Amino acid sequence: MVVSQAHASEALSPEQQRLAEADQGQRPWRAWGPYLSERQWGTVREDDSPDGDAWESFSHDQARSRTYQWGEDGLAGISDDRQLLCFALALWNGKDPIIKERLFGLTNSEGNHGEDVKEYYYYLDSTPTHSYMRYLYKYPLNAFPYEDLVAVNKARSRHESEYELIDTGIFDKNEYCDVEVEYAKANPEDLLIQITVHNRSDQAASIAVLPTLWFRNSWEQGDNAKPFIKVQPGESGAAIIHATHPGLGDFALHCKDADELVFTDNETNTEIIYDKPNQSPYTKCGINRYIVHGEIAAVNPSQRGTKASAVHHLSIGAHASHTIQLRLAKSTSESNNDSAYYDFDQILDRRKQDCDDYYTRVMPPGLSTEQKLVFRQAVAGMLWSKQFYNYDIAPWLQQRGIDPLGAVNGQGFRNQQWNHMNNCDVISMPDKWEYPWYAAWDLAFHSMAFSLVDPSFAKQQLSLMLSSQYLHPNGQIPAYEWNFGDVNPPVHAWATYLVYLTDASLHGQADHQWLKQSFHKLLINFTWWVNRKDADGNSVFQGGFLGLDNIGIFDRTESPEMGGRLEQADGTAWMAFYAQTMVNIAVELARSDETYREYIAKFIKHYLRIAHAMVNRNASESMWDEEEGFFYDVLRKSDGSSTRLKVRSMVGLIPLCAVHVFEQDVVEQFPEIGDYLQHMRDKYPDQQSSFHDIRLKGYANRQMMSALDETNLRRVLKIMLDTDEFLSDHGIRSISKRHERDPYRFVHNQQEYVVQYLPAESDSGLFGGNSNWRGPIWMPVNFAIIRSLTVYYTYYGNDFKVEFPTGSGQMANLYEIAENLAHRLVSIFTRNTEGLRPVFGSQQTFQNDPHWKDHLLFYEYFHGDNGAGIGASHQTGWSGLVLNLLHYFAANTQESRLASGGNTGPMPHGRHCVD
Repeated sequence: MVVSQAHASEALSPEQQRLAEADQGQRPWRAWGPYLSERQWGTVREDDSPDGDAWESFSHDQARSRTYQWGEDGLAGISDDRQLLCFALALWNGKDPIIKERLFGLTNSEGNHGEDVKEYYYYLDSTPTHSYMRYLYKYPLNAFPYEDLVAVNKARSRHESEYELIDTGIFDKNEYCDVEVEYAKANPEDLLIQITVHNRSDQAASIAVLPTLWFRNSWEQGDNAKPFIKVQPGESGAAIIHATHPGLGDFALHCKDADELVFTDNETNTEIIYDKPNQSPYTKCGINRYIVHGEIAAVNPSQRGTKASAVHHLSIGAHASHTIQLRLAKSTSESNNDSAYYDFDQILDRRKQDCDDYYTRVMPPGLSTEQKLVFRQAVAGMLWSKQFYNYDIAPWLQQRGIDPLGAVNGQGFRNQQWNHMNNCDVISMPDKWEYPWYAAWDLAFHSMAFSLVDPSFAKQQLSLMLSSQYLHPNGQIPAYEWNFGDVNPPVHAWATYLVYLTDASLHGQADHQWLKQSFHKLLINFTWWVNRKDADGNSVFQGGFLGLDNIGIFDRTESPEMGGRLEQADGTAWMAFYAQTMVNIAVELARSDETYREYIAKFIKHYLRIAHAMVNRNASESMWDEEEGFFYDVLRKSDGSSTRLKVRSMVGLIPLCAVHVFEQDVVEQFPEIGDYLQHMRDKYPDQQSSFHDIRLKGYANRQMMSALDETNLRRVLKIMLDTDEFLSDHGIRSISKRHERDPYRFVHNQQEYVVQYLPAESDSGLFGGNSNWRGPIWMPVNFAIIRSLTVYYTYYGNDFKVEFPTGSGQMANLYEIAENLAHRLVSIFTRNTEGLRPVFGSQQTFQNDPHWKDHLLFYEYFHGDNGAGIGASHQTGWSGLVLNLLHYFAANTQESRLASGGNTGPMPHGRHCVD
């Protein structure tokens, strides 16, 4: 990473220097990081069931005794970027039936709203190279209520709230320990590890702390020779665990003050799992059996194996702390002695300072203390959510008796049509427990957030999805591992262009080669959409569920039960936006290469055809409802009849996002941008549409592509900005609040389908019931809406004003509205006038306890009325977009935005055009 031109004279900070060295291939600073999953069990990769029920196929209970094939998980864990050697924490309070090696949560069938982690852990800090990281886990000192959590949640209905760990009363008397884990890199392969256990109770606490080192079991899959871990005597009796791997080399884990070292093998206990005799007495669960049950024979007396723990039996006084220090380093003659700790504290302090210095430079001036806290922890969550993802589908299918190249009947076996895929990369995850697998549209939003702190990683993530190991030969981008063939919204091009511009701003030069490579792959993907998801070739799209899970009447991935197909307002609008973005990329490339000029006309034509189809007043039951001034999905039945499905939802707001603005010099250089619209109107004089006329000039002679003309834009905004509809105190709801008093009802064959406003958890079982688009606030679509308002503003300027909120009599321009919406979203995490954070809802411990109140969780979505966090609790992936909003509105003023056309901030829109 290089500082922007404005700061070219400034010296690089230590972390910026590390990023530059990593990007230039000089030193592999990203080689080690938080790449362990929070949950490997219950995933499709590990599923060997005949019915595809991954949750039941590999349970949490099995995980301590059964070896994984495709990855590893652990508590506060790290690994190398091929996940050959892993390090994580294990704990035992002397009362639990098992040691705490991994996070516990409910499976999809156990939770009343689907799967859900039932632990409290926090990602508190990280630099982009992971040269410094900090993690916090809250460990109860009394027996963990495993059975209680399962039984109570399983008994509750979908209409009841979830039963959380804190509801069990286990934290009521502060009988828990805060376990803080810090990592600091002395060099790319030399990691300092500090574990501090804080006893928060009024009584002394006895706790076993087991830092654990192990190899991922790849030898059973035929990968090279079997690695090994053994004890290595150190100078002055220092305890050292030595790990040797044929591909990774030798590493030494220095275990200062350990009470004992115990060894076993990372191999399945077949006696427990399959009721078959073990080939060796030393199995994956050996250390657990030794610690909890005192089975001395469960660990190897020769102190050798593929998994080892340094056991620390601690007795910590009331409100006291104890610190453990370890060092994991490439094994050399110099590292194999007790000098490992001479400079430990100094290095750790320096890395903390490096981290502070880096974020002082990255965060824009003017942020409040609260906003800085949100920014820093949002970035930390993004960086900690990286995971080594390993999934080679061809052998995976063969192991299940499926010929990868065989005929596919219907949908075939899960992911059979994706037999080309071989994923083996570090990837940003939506949530490493809830969703420990990449999702294409999530990842696009992740890259937008990453672009502010590590644009090289952001580019690499976007490139992965377009590489031959991921992109289907037919051009489809993989969705997610439960069904790679499902369809996510096509936002990859937008993310690519935004990351390109942000990277150019930070580096002072544009990476045209990367943009060209991405553009050619995006051409293939765009063609897939046109050929596969436009049933009649009329530029009306039927994409699938498009990420909005349960927002509609029925499962949007399937054909409607009454026959026919669903013409989707959001899918069609996303495609209009896709075409617009491809126009902008083509313009950017054509400025220096005439080869790309023809693509400008190509995608202008695509955009105009799609925009016309969206708002064509002459079409039978078009998506645009002229009477109500809103977009709806259209059910096109097999008998030729059609009807609008008038669920007033985010589906009808996505068309608002299909907008791009061109600077005057662009249109002068590329007149074809407006010429084709005139050609269409000359050729089809009777076909009038309500999308915006590209030829009309706005502020600073800018011209705009928009699916909405000024009249219709005002009508949609009036609905969106109504507090009785979409506008809440904390952002834009996904479904109008009007459906609380007036649910949408649809009847077919005497069966009634109902959609109503549900501000928190869902009462629908669609997609397992573990997410809800029927009312809550979702960060990514709010981000897209805010971005669109700032773009409209650069075209219409200060004179375009609407009531905000609707009915208030107060007028505001679009920038002011965008800024206010951003503030509402940020306010989910910051203390209000009563000193409370809306994200924590009514939970008083989270709100007031000094050991809880400043540790933030970035949820999947937020309560539509009060902003409380709902769903997956660590989905910083896209809720981390709050850092983009903080950065943008702190770094820009209304005047600079209007004057520049959007050449600043986290939603930059380029030197030549505003995307």
